Amino acid sequence: MTPFSTTLAQEPAGGIAGWAAGLVDTLGGPGAGLAIALENLFPPLPSEVILPLTGFAAGQGVLSLASALFWTTLGSVVGAMALYGIGALFGRERMHALWARLPLVKVSDLERTEKWFRRHGAKAVLLGRMVPIFRSLISVPAGVERMPVPLFLLLTTVGSLAGNSVLVLAGYALGDRWELVESYVGVASKAVVVLVLAAGATWLTVRLRARGAAARHRRA
Repeated sequence: MTPFSTTLAQEPAGGIAGWAAGLVDTLGGPGAGLAIALENLFPPLPSEVILPLTGFAAGQGVLSLASALFWTTLGSVVGAMALYGIGALFGRERMHALWARLPLVKVSDLERTEKWFRRHGAKAVLLGRMVPIFRSLISVPAGVERMPVPLFLLLTTVGSLAGNSVLVLAGYALGDRWELVESYVGVASKAVVVLVLAAGATWLTVRLRARGAAARHRRA
């Protein structure tokens, strides 16, 4: 295996990129898979850095493109299964017990969410693997709802292969300009976070107003 230090035209010097480069340099494809498995467990690790960098490494001959796609997809599946296991271990009853103790929420809200997941869970798992942040989070409700493991594995593998391939191939095609992928995908990731926060703020405002109206009605 040719080390990154002598192969890459622009060697990542530090940070997440340097860490991922070191893993791929030392372990090859399995290193890329390990980085993506950890990214699933710790979403702050950015896939938009790790995956294009892996594609760039493949373009430089550090590993083959097939190896890059295989190992990053396997890493995604392993990380997703770990989160699925956490959701399954936590279980529906514990989730309901915890939810009932939280302020400003109702058990009926959770029940509606569960009903939605039972109806759309397959699409959520498949498509969620292609969306920043949600690619990790979607595995937990799948575990809580005990989605059949073979189905979860199939959907996760297909969705991960599709999503990972886009970023790996982009890094492969862009060469030493692979960091452009991070710029564009980073904007999309921030947009997802903003939308989630806005939805959460809207929900909280509606719930607080409803609680205030109910309190005034009781006093009247």
